[in-house]
Amino acid sequence: MATTGAMTAGASLLPGSAVAAADGISALVRRYLDRALAAGSPSVVCGVVHGRRTWVQGAAVGGPAPDGRTVFQLGSITKTLTATALARAVGAGATRLNAPLVLPARFHIPRKGPRRITLADLATHTSGLPSLPPNLLAGADPYNPYAHYTLDDLAVGLRDTRLSTEPGKVSAYSNLGFGLLGQALAFGDVDSMVRRQVAAPLGMVDTTTTLRPDMASRKAVGHLGGEPVPDWRDHTLSAAGTSMYSTADDMVRFLRSQLRPDRSPLRDAIELTQRPRFTADRNLRLGLAWHLSPLVGGRTMTWHNGGTGGFSTCAAFSRESGTAVVMMVNTFSEETPTALRPVDALAFGLLGELAQLA
Repeated sequence: MATTGAMTAGASLLPGSAVAAADGISALVRRYLDRALAAGSPSVVCGVVHGRRTWVQGAAVGGPAPDGRTVFQLGSITKTLTATALARAVGAGATRLNAPLVLPARFHIPRKGPRRITLADLATHTSGLPSLPPNLLAGADPYNPYAHYTLDDLAVGLRDTRLSTEPGKVSAYSNLGFGLLGQALAFGDVDSMVRRQVAAPLGMVDTTTTLRPDMASRKAVGHLGGEPVPDWRDHTLSAAGTSMYSTADDMVRFLRSQLRPDRSPLRDAIELTQRPRFTADRNLRLGLAWHLSPLVGGRTMTWHNGGTGGFSTCAAFSRESGTAVVMMVNTFSEETPTALRPVDALAFGLLGELAQLA
């Protein structure tokens, strides 16, 4: 078990009631780690924010447990980073949420109805765009489906892309939409934009699409069906979360900034991303990338999950209770229309229990 924050030796200096509370939360987290392993994950790491204190704990089957510096692929949680970069651009006056999507002339932007796709449509999955471009999977490596896809391929694919609904009318999850959002904000330089505009200001030193040698030595191996698989690579739609790496320590920093934007250098941008902009149904509203759903006690849970071919992740927080959870496992799990992925169910369940302790 790896721990940080409240679970260091300094915890013995806390009052007895605080020590008991810390021990209780650590035991609670451990139960959820055990459930993740029982669900088939080779290893799991969980980061928790509870008030002013943080925990990072890991567990594994048959090997060393991951800790706060173990590198995982982040998956679609990356969309919340892209949305924060958008919000920063809006705050700086460089663009507007209702600005139309604009790309170089060779990229055809599909239309349906009188209104053009806006940046807000992309960030709330209300653009009408399909989940993926129609030519993505042609000739793709099933274990690395985005690696071959270039900007030239994207230009070809957009010519054959049709909107399912008029922009702004219906929410339908679109990786293509977020990929285009990243290109609209920083054409050809999306990855460095996310690092420069979001990761660096928040001290997220291991959140990047490019593995440094020291990160490679700390990286968990992704699994699919119990077998090791390669990491996904992508330089075209990466703003959607196809190739970003991160750690539990970095995600705890990110979640702390979500809980207390007033203490963050990105205060205004964070507040803008969390603001509800579209209601999908009674259990789901959408901010910029963030999903907002009911939590026990009448509170709101703000969340996003993610996954690549060998990793699954989920981050969720409740500002009313001052609690946040990130859970990262090194195995792929598929979403279904009728059941949550194990990592999502565990993150939501843990957040709910922690919120009741607040």
